[in-house]
Amino acid sequence: MGVETVGLTMRFGSFTALDDVSIRVRPGSFHALLGENGAGKSTLVKCMMGFYHATAGAMMVADKEVDVPDPKAAHALGLGMVYQHFTLVPALTAAENLVISRDDTPGIIDWRKEHAALSDFMDRMPFTVPLDQPVSRLAAGEKQKLEILKQLYLGRRFLILDEPTSVLTPAEADEVLGHVRQLTESGALTVLMISHKFREVTAFADDVSVLRRGRHAGGGRVADLSHDDMAAMMVGGQPPARDVDRAGERGAPVLQLSGINALDRSGLLPIRIDGLTVHSGEIVGIAGVSGNGQMELMEILTGQRPVSDGRIEVAGAPFHATRGEAQAHRVRCLPEEPLRNACAPRMSVAENLAFRTFDTAPDDGKRFWLDRKAMRQRAAELVAGFQVKTASLDSPIQTLSGGNVQRAVLGRELTGDVDLLLVSNPCFGLDFSAVAAIRSRIVAARNAGAAVLLLSEDLDEILELSDRVLVMSEGSIVHETPAAEADIAVIGQHMAGHA
Repeated sequence: MGVETVGLTMRFGSFTALDDVSIRVRPGSFHALLGENGAGKSTLVKCMMGFYHATAGAMMVADKEVDVPDPKAAHALGLGMVYQHFTLVPALTAAENLVISRDDTPGIIDWRKEHAALSDFMDRMPFTVPLDQPVSRLAAGEKQKLEILKQLYLGRRFLILDEPTSVLTPAEADEVLGHVRQLTESGALTVLMISHKFREVTAFADDVSVLRRGRHAGGGRVADLSHDDMAAMMVGGQPPARDVDRAGERGAPVLQLSGINALDRSGLLPIRIDGLTVHSGEIVGIAGVSGNGQMELMEILTGQRPVSDGRIEVAGAPFHATRGEAQAHRVRCLPEEPLRNACAPRMSVAENLAFRTFDTAPDDGKRFWLDRKAMRQRAAELVAGFQVKTASLDSPIQTLSGGNVQRAVLGRELTGDVDLLLVSNPCFGLDFSAVAAIRSRIVAARNAGAAVLLLSEDLDEILELSDRVLVMSEGSIVHETPAAEADIAVIGQHMAGHA
């Protein structure tokens, strides 16, 4: 079943989120939708699914113009959507999740009859999940497969996948998308996938459409396009060159963790880190599926999570993440959720950008009064240099978008001399055009002699930037390899806890 948008336009007041967008998803095809953050991808699919009512334009389903006033109408036309975050009920079994998702589920369920029907349904599917297991016990890949099975069970013939592999290991991602590809090839399904991973687009998609600033910027058959071609469509020209050249040998140890013991946010998963060392002049990347202790490790390093045992040393001295220690050892941090972890939300952009230097005089001595003129001048330089979009330097930083808060914190932390840089998901929320520049700055810090610890859920980012790759699973470091010798399949097995 093919779906087409014709001149779709969506305005929110004076802001145009979609401007005359026309794309066609061929019946039985696997179609990828690319674009920077804010390009209009989510707005487009929400219009298609009836969450938004387009200001202008039309939609065609199976070559007939249709009206989609709400999601229920979209479902009736055979359109379904798998969201980025799971919508399953964790305490119920897979079978129970499927049955209760129907509109016609009876008040009293004949489970013998339902199980027989489900068994027949599963026999027709190219992949299976254990129907008798609670969803809470399923692996992430199995949950994603169940989300897809649920849409097929409900009779959807056109499926929108919103970043379907964001919480999966590489092996799980390839397995899930491989099954989806089989369904499209058999004619059972037509798929539109929102993605930011070029590798997955190249490996599984037939066609691609690219949005830029709310407009259709290009597309075509995936086989005819390179990654650079697609990137150029996204940013409106040639993508910026990525400077990731390695610079010489690593130096002395800067950060050392030994015998660290703590608990995660649930109080159930132990965090145990021993023998983690980062040297000057190297980037150590820690890969892992979300929820395996990476966030807690960053909290330990920044003094936000207590440890029951163990020792953290920076340049051979005990480190407790106080402001004085961070200044003395030139430690900088780019934490996850920067508005919550690295900002005072109600203070101005200029004040937040001055947190590192407000009490430091030009001669590195102590300042006992605020030089607001110097603070504003410095803030203006960082706002311009890191392309932070803000109405005013006096605006509370909480009024900025998530991506612009990230840019502001990056500007503050990546400026000046750095001996140790602690980074968590540095490009989350940033436009594609800014990612290369941010990564280049991280590499430049390493090349200038800094020790860099990079935690990221983007494995491509880890492999691109790191000199050594570590894998974190269930609260511990379970694998280490030089980046040049990294085997993505082996890394994926360790991320999944299967090695």
